[in-house]
Amino acid sequence: MKRFSGLFGIQHGSRILFSDFGNDGVMWTGFGPREIRLQQEFSEAFLEPPHVMIGLSMWDIDRRANSRVDITAEDISTTEFQLVFRTWGDSRIARVRADWTAIGCVPDDENWDVS
Repeated sequence: MKRFSGLFGIQHGSRILFSDFGNDGVMWTGFGPREIRLQQEFSEAFLEPPHVMIGLSMWDIDRRANSRVDITAEDISTTEFQLVFRTWGDSRIARVRADWTAIGCVPDDENWDVS
């Protein structure tokens, strides 16, 4: 975690969500609503649930079908969140990688609780 002024911290990471082309997985061969959820832990806990931003850093999608993608962070806590990827209809998605950044309040070693 990178800390700023002892008050805010930033953590980031990158994760392959799936690679369904080689094994005929549901994102590649399926039709209709499909969803992948992956638990992502923070290397250090935040004081309160941080703001989490998700971005696609690699996608491999069949050009002959519509490209429908919904990617988000859900169930964000001080220690982890769920990385959620959804598609629907005739979209055929071979593989996806997502990058994430979490920004939030962090404990400050200089603030002692003496109560």
